Amino acid sequence: MKYIFTLMLTTFSIHFCLAQNVSGTVKDSEGNLMAGVNVIEKGTTHGVQTDFEGHYSIAVSGSATLVFSYVGSNTQEIPVNNRTIIDVSLGGGVSLEEVVLVGSRSPKRTSLDTAVAIDVIDVSEVTTQLGKVEINELLQYAAPSFNANKQSGSDGADHIDPASLRGLGPDQTLVLINGKRRHQSSLINLFGTRGRGNTGTDLNAIPASSIKRIEILRDGASAQYGSDAIAGVINIVLKDEVNVATGSVNYGFYSTNADVDTSAFQEDNYGLWNTDGFYLDTERDGNAIGKDKNFDGGSLKVTANYGVKVGDKGGFANFTTEYLSKNHTLRPTFDFRKGFGEAAIDGFNFFGNFAVPVSENTEVYAFGGRNYRDTNAYAFTRNGGERVVESIYPNGFTPRITSIIIDNSIVAGVRTETAGGWKIDVSNTYGLNKFHYYIKGTLNASLVDVSPTDFDAGGHSLSQNTVNFDISKYYDAVLSGMNLAFGAEYRTENFMIFAGEVGSWATYDSNGVPFNANTPDSLTVNYMDDNGDLILDDDGNAIPRPGGSQGFPGYAPANEVDRSRSNISFYADGEFDISEKFLVNLAARFEDYSDFGSTINGKLAARLKATDNINIRGSVSTGFRAPSLAQIYYNLRFTNFIGGVASDQLLSPNNSPVTASFGIGPLHEEKAFNAALGFTAKFGQFSATVDGYYINVQDRIVLTGTFDAPDIEGVDTAQFFTNGVDTKTTGLDIILSWKTDLGEDSSFGATFLGNFNDMKIDKVLNGNLDEQTFFGERDKAFLLASAPDSKLSLTFTYDKNWFDAGLSFTRFSEVQLLDFQTFEDPADYGGFAQQIAAATDTYGAKMVTDLNLGFKLSQSLKLNIGSNNLFNIYPDQQDDWTEGGGYWDAVQMGFGGTYYYAKMNYRF
Repeated sequence: MKYIFTLMLTTFSIHFCLAQNVSGTVKDSEGNLMAGVNVIEKGTTHGVQTDFEGHYSIAVSGSATLVFSYVGSNTQEIPVNNRTIIDVSLGGGVSLEEVVLVGSRSPKRTSLDTAVAIDVIDVSEVTTQLGKVEINELLQYAAPSFNANKQSGSDGADHIDPASLRGLGPDQTLVLINGKRRHQSSLINLFGTRGRGNTGTDLNAIPASSIKRIEILRDGASAQYGSDAIAGVINIVLKDEVNVATGSVNYGFYSTNADVDTSAFQEDNYGLWNTDGFYLDTERDGNAIGKDKNFDGGSLKVTANYGVKVGDKGGFANFTTEYLSKNHTLRPTFDFRKGFGEAAIDGFNFFGNFAVPVSENTEVYAFGGRNYRDTNAYAFTRNGGERVVESIYPNGFTPRITSIIIDNSIVAGVRTETAGGWKIDVSNTYGLNKFHYYIKGTLNASLVDVSPTDFDAGGHSLSQNTVNFDISKYYDAVLSGMNLAFGAEYRTENFMIFAGEVGSWATYDSNGVPFNANTPDSLTVNYMDDNGDLILDDDGNAIPRPGGSQGFPGYAPANEVDRSRSNISFYADGEFDISEKFLVNLAARFEDYSDFGSTINGKLAARLKATDNINIRGSVSTGFRAPSLAQIYYNLRFTNFIGGVASDQLLSPNNSPVTASFGIGPLHEEKAFNAALGFTAKFGQFSATVDGYYINVQDRIVLTGTFDAPDIEGVDTAQFFTNGVDTKTTGLDIILSWKTDLGEDSSFGATFLGNFNDMKIDKVLNGNLDEQTFFGERDKAFLLASAPDSKLSLTFTYDKNWFDAGLSFTRFSEVQLLDFQTFEDPADYGGFAQQIAAATDTYGAKMVTDLNLGFKLSQSLKLNIGSNNLFNIYPDQQDDWTEGGGYWDAVQMGFGGTYYYAKMNYRF
């Protein structure tokens, strides 16, 4: 070994003596520094890539020739000629970083010359500059009309953040990966979450470090892509670079210094939980008080990405892994909700992207991955009464709803081009999302002191398989250019609910045997407290101990579901450059579902090049969204807390006779009409896009309010999914961007993002049912809160040699929600109008400041440090009627306070 090492060292020394170090920068045709450019010594495999700031350094002989190449740019070969500094400008061609895959099937279209609004977000740049650790957080601050909320006390929604585009529901935005339809989550959002009653795609299951860029089509696209595209389409383009390792190690934490006034809630420590001296102990179950904390929510994220060449014809295999560990946050709250805060997460992600040419015109490709998350969130607190067994939890307990979320996906296909120029793409896409609940720190009160304290509560899954056939051709010689595309899709879906262990859902009699509610003798149900005395309500009536796991009751065999459906669709899409200045896009799509029928949708879009620098664009389209299988078949008996008081409720499936008996009809598709008008402008380093939109959605599927259900055994109320409202949304998206070169390798940039949004509930489709029960003022407020009036963001960036800085100001508009006072007697407030006024919680507009500083430590290492919400801004303080049970509701700016982070980025 010693001799081998000596030989290697000698060989390296000889090469080093003959070589010289060549360095420089690579810029595009507009003078912007380019990262990821390949710099190869001609005739060898010896090479490097430019770093974050477009710099490179390579050791070669003075007689070598360097080859500079970048996808979409002209390759340059430059002799070294004994030089040590070579600066390069790569021009020519259209950069594929700009060519979009969504919204247009033409291979010639960029984001500024499409007929519809498209954002292109460079994820590598955004993740380097921001301390955000999840995709939803990144898009919240990088896209004008994207909104996502962290939840607390919302069961499954604490683990998967509901997100929306242009104020519509999470399930009204279609998500694609590399242009292929992504499956949705099996979770359906309940309680007071944004997107209440909707399913959605779990964007956080996709590792951010695997993503090259994100394209957001902000326009109705059902005629192009099918169901779920009413609000638009998010297309995630995966990395494909090779021979370079990138990644990061990121750690951050929150300040617990919440800006609150506790003076109104100090009686008997009622509202002091998670303030000094009253922090819930997260290391033990029960309601024990733990140590005071200055910081919490510690988050560690480690990422790695590497690509290798496959063959010698441009094939590649790119792989990404991510590890995330995030602790609980706890924020000021009340004794009935001692665990108020964000959930803890431990997760691991793996993703791969693969393509190999098998001939000059044909390649096979595949991509997909696996996401595993172990999540942990607190439910509402049980302080006493029939739900507490004091011999197990003397001071009551705060159950933990934990879950194992597994998300798998795989796509495989073949792309080829015929001799006649037709491009053919045949693919199969499979995805599975499984959500399995485990309730911990809990009990089944009907088992009294022999109850276990954790239960397997069952769960749900959604699988989707999609077969696509797409064919297109671009005609240079027709008009000023024409692209035709046709395709077909066959999709199958399966939704399942699987039962948990018996103790998670059953009520036991005094002999420890699961109780049969149909048995006349109900005296065997346990009504006794730990001392053998009857548990009495305020009227002196005996209260039975409830069954099932507290915090989240398990799914019973009666809840089990195994339902499938299929659909087939055909589309035609044409883009016609009538002249060099005028573009017209036409699209039509037919879809037929096995469970509710067929629909036809169309789209017309156009773009006029008013000048060399200004484009005017607009579109009109019809759209639809099929009801999800979860909306049709989901059912559960659960405990809801209304103003801190437990209430047992039934969520009845849409196809149930119980649902029909309340006058709720079968679900059918939502129908939409979209219109948009805007312009783009580009003058040197300044660009602007301004787009107005109008979205009319009829028969929108919502979750109703709660109906009294005295005839249903074991529950107080029932609620349902229904085509319940018509909405109209108008809005305006603005993106202004400017960058200037200050000389000496320094630059300054500014970007403004703005979204103005106004959604109206045009009609409540309550039929003969009472409107306030069917979809009352409180339900309307939750729907409208998903569409905030505005979000404005101004970001400044500065780069100079080894240092860069970013400063962002984001203004979130006012949001109004109605709290649990709406469940009180209106007479207590002097009438209905006065009650609504008292129940209205107004969260005023707030400005959040983010600061990021970057330090280039070497050609391969860069350190970023910074803070999100630098000035510790919180929502307006509210009261103890909030939906989440804490001082604040979940609004778009969050309720975590200041977040500090440090991130080491590497690129080798």
